[in-house]
Amino acid sequence: MPADLHPRLLRGFVATAETLHFGQAAARLHVAQQALSRDIRALEKLLGRELFARTTRSVALTAAGELLLPQARRLLALQQEILAPPTGPVLVDLNSAVSGADLTVDRMLAAARAADPQVALLARYHGGLAAGARELLAERLDVSFGWFGGLPAEQRARLAWHPVRLERVALLLPEAHPLAGHQVIRLAALAGHPVDVCAGNPATTEWTAFGERLLAAHGLTAAEPLAPPVGAAETAHYLTRHGRPMLTTTGGPQLPGAVTRPLADPAPLTLVSLVRRPGPIAPGIRLLLDQAAELGSAEGWLERPPGCWLAPEDEALLSARTD
Repeated sequence: MPADLHPRLLRGFVATAETLHFGQAAARLHVAQQALSRDIRALEKLLGRELFARTTRSVALTAAGELLLPQARRLLALQQEILAPPTGPVLVDLNSAVSGADLTVDRMLAAARAADPQVALLARYHGGLAAGARELLAERLDVSFGWFGGLPAEQRARLAWHPVRLERVALLLPEAHPLAGHQVIRLAALAGHPVDVCAGNPATTEWTAFGERLLAAHGLTAAEPLAPPVGAAETAHYLTRHGRPMLTTTGGPQLPGAVTRPLADPAPLTLVSLVRRPGPIAPGIRLLLDQAAELGSAEGWLERPPGCWLAPEDEALLSARTD
């Protein structure tokens, strides 16, 4: 009776063959390097031959590995063809009404489009993950991003998530604010300065939840809800009019009359996740995940620097993550 060959083993082999680096291949597949090495050994045992020549400094394909590589690619392509949902554009929620030089989703989308221009990735904006999750469950959207831990448990149970980046939390302040002159703002310095956590916006309730966790954990106060602004110009006007610091992340665009300052002591981080409906991963979504893995591996997107703070929800999500 022939032995069963799990596609996971072939995916691990192809990723390692293409990168010739176990760490990079593991990052591309969103698995632990130890798990990938175990799968490669299992495949070699199943086939009865070594596929890689390994030294402490390099990894190279053996003759058997060279022969297997095109066969493995064909099998995986056939599996994807069988399992993939009907072809069509992938609707991607940008999670921001403005673009920025280092906004995570903008960079992922640009990298994915450059890597494979044939894949139709269409950008949308729904306001935040709270709104994006509703659109996902209604099948009017394919991908959204944001703080997954802030969604209601009932929604989390019906969605799949992939950790993408731990982003540094910051404040957006009008230039006239007394804290605007600080290059980095200590959390303790916010005592007596209520922080806007977008509590008046039903499309970003997950971000409001994150802000409330952060402020409560450090004895700080959230500002009262107000009607939220939309777009860069309205946000700049909103900041000037109300004069309150607004919770944000670093990497966003510079607004006229405003400055962005990272928070510190401790430095808060928020876990940005790619969120989708469960089931087989469509090629366009896989392309986004692959680009996130490459960017994240090069820039340490999921590394936790010393002295940082994570919300309990993020701690639980990262602890529960399975490879």
